[in-house]
Amino acid sequence: MALTDAYVQGYGKIPELFGRIRDAQAPEQFTHPLLKDWGFTSSNDRQFLQLLKAVGFLSPDGKPTSRHLAYRDHSKSRAVMAEALREAYQDIFLIKATPTKEDKGVIEGKFKSYHNATDRVAQLLTSTFLSLLSLADMGAAVKRTGAGEQGAEVRKEREAEPEGEGVHLRAPGLHYNIQIHLPATKDVEVYNAIFKSLKEHLFEV
Repeated sequence: MALTDAYVQGYGKIPELFGRIRDAQAPEQFTHPLLKDWGFTSSNDRQFLQLLKAVGFLSPDGKPTSRHLAYRDHSKSRAVMAEALREAYQDIFLIKATPTKEDKGVIEGKFKSYHNATDRVAQLLTSTFLSLLSLADMGAAVKRTGAGEQGAEVRKEREAEPEGEGVHLRAPGLHYNIQIHLPATKDVEVYNAIFKSLKEHLFEV
């Protein structure tokens, strides 16, 4: 379980920050001077570095991660953000699979109890989360996660299968298409004999 305690006081700037990340070339290292070059000049904006590390966009030493690079693909950015949130805010999704701003009170309560936070800090944590959530497509994340879990379950089942006599392998089968041309006759017994022979030689194996 996980629930980050990273927050920013300027949570209203989060969409702008991630817009810059998506549209700009990834730097070798993400620094305070870079934030200033992007227009984030307030002393409070320094908190963005900690937030980016918390959601896996930066390594502990401030270098862009593969998630940071993947986010630059406009077609995948919202799914990448959803994946990041499910990791950093795992405990929120245990309360509600697809949280919205309507769940603000419940989310604040979770932050407050989990981190023993003050009302003000819990509010900042919640506002930071909800601002990030507005950039995510949680539906896409659910589909991808579901497929991944399903694949993992299949692999587990295969690995759990016993070896030796208990294993029954189904060999590739051959399928036959048999056409029967019945003779033109009014004698019912002829047809009965034909179908009886079919039953004995084809179906009763």
